[in-house]
Amino acid sequence: MSTTLTQTIKATPTTAFSRHATLSNEGEDKQGDTEPYRYSHLLPHFSQDHHPALVPFRHIDPGQRALAHSNPRSFLDSAISITQLTPGLGTEVHGVNLAALDSDGRDQVALEVARRGLVVFRGQEEFIDSGPDFYRAWGRHFGRLHIHPTSGHPKGYPEIHLVYRDSNSTFNYEIDDSITTTFWHSDVSYELQPPGLTTFFLLAQPTSGGDTLFTSQVSTLKKLSPQFVTFLRTLKAVHSGLEQADFSRSGRRGGIVRREPVENIHPVVRRHPVTGEEALYVNRQFTRRIVGLKREESENILKFLFDHIDKSADLQARVKWQPNTVVLWDNRVTAHSAIVDYKESKERRHGARITPQAERPIPAGEGLDLGD
Repeated sequence: MSTTLTQTIKATPTTAFSRHATLSNEGEDKQGDTEPYRYSHLLPHFSQDHHPALVPFRHIDPGQRALAHSNPRSFLDSAISITQLTPGLGTEVHGVNLAALDSDGRDQVALEVARRGLVVFRGQEEFIDSGPDFYRAWGRHFGRLHIHPTSGHPKGYPEIHLVYRDSNSTFNYEIDDSITTTFWHSDVSYELQPPGLTTFFLLAQPTSGGDTLFTSQVSTLKKLSPQFVTFLRTLKAVHSGLEQADFSRSGRRGGIVRREPVENIHPVVRRHPVTGEEALYVNRQFTRRIVGLKREESENILKFLFDHIDKSADLQARVKWQPNTVVLWDNRVTAHSAIVDYKESKERRHGARITPQAERPIPAGEGLDLGD
């Protein structure tokens, strides 16, 4: 494994494991608030359950069904406003109630997210307050729900991935020995069938900060020269979950590894199964080496691509969180990074992610053999 690409990742100090049990099992609010925390039933829980390795499944993308609709954007008919965040990435929508959408409407959402990469829905109190059974039913419409191997989840709902930080604790996978908290990634890209459409929302947020950055991996690819893209289409890379598991095994983030970590090989350039668009598919957090190249060759190509993703501010969108906001993105064609700029405020940031898996990444290059 490349020593150049491996980063030391270290959590900010947390309390002992008994603290984790207090948060998750008793659901108490330790922020010093005078009123009980409204979402205490969704605080992080770290069960001792262990799960077998994931098995392949056939994914049918709901966005494909929407292509047959007479108006694939009719779910937006009730919208009060629709605003493009940037020309190439992201749309903000007011006036559409996600919780009220029928099956056809959800299919159309999947297609819109695939086309725009990122869609921000404001005013989604009904969705957020519908609870974890609703979250699971929503997510299952878009694919098999992923159970994260190391993160916290609401008790009894392992399919709901939680991010959590308050004045005393963090249960996130965070960098603490870097000059930046920006850490671009596509969620759990080390899985054989990584996520497609992802839903994320905050239950509590700081008064300022805690934004999320997104970048279009379709656009980052288009910025490269045609000759270089042709070469990249011939490459495949290893994505690894080993470091994330080791982080938890060291006692941080709850200290739990529910499923043995895996490494899988994916194309460096993948093709979206619905839109046909090609997207760069490497990320600094999980992509470790390019198969078949010498170490120095792999390190230099990946460093160039990671730096390209990091520095392409003209291809990025920034989501500023407001109460009752639900954000959907397509992990196949975007990358993202949390911004941990609110530590000094000691305020709570509590988010929930619904993460359906999609197909095994489809190579953009004809005949690229990914192996079995």
